[in-house]
Amino acid sequence: MSSSPRCFLLLALLCLPLASTATTVHRCEDSEGRITFTTLSCTAGERLTQLEVRTYLPGSAAAVMDVESTDTSGMKMPPRVLVVVGRQEAPCEPPIDARQRRDAILNKRIIAGMTVQDVESALGKPDKINIRNSSTSYRYTAKRGRSAQVVFDEKGCVKGKPQTAKSPQ
Repeated sequence: MSSSPRCFLLLALLCLPLASTATTVHRCEDSEGRITFTTLSCTAGERLTQLEVRTYLPGSAAAVMDVESTDTSGMKMPPRVLVVVGRQEAPCEPPIDARQRRDAILNKRIIAGMTVQDVESALGKPDKINIRNSSTSYRYTAKRGRSAQVVFDEKGCVKGKPQTAKSPQ
């Protein structure tokens, strides 16, 4: 066989679209709301939703998952609505937002309202820890004779600005 028909056959095979494989996954929800994903069938009394998951080529704009809902149990479950009852309170005063916290940690600055974890993220573990009454202080000793002391209140929040001192040479 000459090389010309082989090249033609190879080019023809490269131009064929690749077949996408599909797998059916069962989403089973029981009467208490617990959800299980399986390739097997659901047990009696569970609500079944069949999900067909296909593998698509990179860059395709097709949907990744087709959902086909089938109720096998006869249970009528009302749709559940997510209700937010409360929100997380800021542990420190004055409260600082996430951007201020991130900028301070990246620039290794300490500002009032940061927590112990924030300070350790910015400066690392302290060289010395002092605990007196309800306050804790971290002492950092840096090169060139400079040091810093960060004081925390009883909630673990930074009080005021950190104190920097120049040690005698």
